[in-house]
Amino acid sequence: MVFSDEGIVRFDLSESADPTVPWLLEDISTRLHDVPVPDPGAADELAHLLDDYFGGVPVRFDEHLRLDWRLTDGFHRAALQAINTIKWGETMSYGEVAVLAGSPGAARAVGTACRLTPFSIIVPVHRVVRSDGSPGQYGAHPEHKRYLLDLER
Repeated sequence: MVFSDEGIVRFDLSESADPTVPWLLEDISTRLHDVPVPDPGAADELAHLLDDYFGGVPVRFDEHLRLDWRLTDGFHRAALQAINTIKWGETMSYGEVAVLAGSPGAARAVGTACRLTPFSIIVPVHRVVRSDGSPGQYGAHPEHKRYLLDLER
């Protein structure tokens, strides 16, 4: 989790054995022109929201947290902001998100935006599915996507 004065900049449920993920912090520092510093308690509200979410409570993270969108721009940002409107338990196809984001025909770019999201879980990219309704991938972990979709049913 990385926060700025504007809000949450990045949240990733990484499976890395190293919780500091140095390369990620270096990338964020370079892109923000600032070095994140530990701030005990900064993520308390997010932790409570995640507990609720994984307990089956429909949570809209953006109603409780400010998002700092600086790590996204252009169509990727538009796609992620469109995805952020998908309600708990609902899905949209990559193509539908592309239309909603203002670029019909950009379904593949929606997939890229999902893959590169700095807001894992918080912006529900797991709710974006293939046009045939099948879940598709979720990074290298389609089983995680299936778990999240099942959790919301």
